[in-house]
Amino acid sequence: MTYQFKNARILIVDDMAPMLALTASILKIFGFVNIETATDADEAFTKFCKFDPDLVITDWQMEPYDGLELVRKMRTSQMSPNRFVPVIMMTGYSHRIRVEASRDAGVTEFLVKPFKAKDLYTRIEQLIEKPRQFVEADEFFGPDRRRRKAGDYKGPRRRGLDKNDSSDPNAKKILRDLKQQTRDTSKQK
Repeated sequence: MTYQFKNARILIVDDMAPMLALTASILKIFGFVNIETATDADEAFTKFCKFDPDLVITDWQMEPYDGLELVRKMRTSQMSPNRFVPVIMMTGYSHRIRVEASRDAGVTEFLVKPFKAKDLYTRIEQLIEKPRQFVEADEFFGPDRRRRKAGDYKGPRRRGLDKNDSSDPNAKKILRDLKQQTRDTSKQK
């Protein structure tokens, strides 16, 4: 599906100027116009609070603190304008422990560098088509970390029911409501 991103606001955070420029260029090709960039987590949080982006794409390894700390701050700080903002974590390390740490910090999607433009588009598409509900617990606030419904799951529907799945009579209504909530949230900003 093709999307119109011209009204969406996006914040890209990376301490490597070439990667920051490359990511911004790819997003412009996708149709994003309102792009802010930051080269460290402090600058990123300041811009996050002022710019109130619809999406944040951040690198993991940065100084004075890393991308995980940035995500935790966006999710838990009283100053955060949108604790529910989708976050894509970019990193050159794909170890399972890093993926789990990202998930546990409140990251919505994970993208391993180097990546193809198609990979980034797919992650953005997932955020739109299959938004996750948020969970608030004593030790966690962020997107629901559960991706599978059953331990024996082997299929491509890692986020729930397909659009055409009729095994649950409420499935289509739930999906419609989630998509409408996403649209309403975007319009309010």
